[in-house]
Amino acid sequence: MTDDDHSKDAFLEAKEAGGGNLITELIGFMKENKKWWLAPILVVLLLLAALAIFAGTGVAPFIYTLF
Repeated sequence: MTDDDHSKDAFLEAKEAGGGNLITELIGFMKENKKWWLAPILVVLLLLAALAIFAGTGVAPFIYTLF
């Protein structure tokens, strides 16, 4: 078995094991590595993404009154 085959097997095993979605992965990373300073950055990025998404909908006039 070559190194390439071994890396493919490891990838397939990780895929089959599951483990959750992106949010649970990020929370697990922050817990394990004590990177809690990332939480406010992620919250602000999520709020900006929500603002950008809702700016193109019928909710836009209500968002603009907040600023």
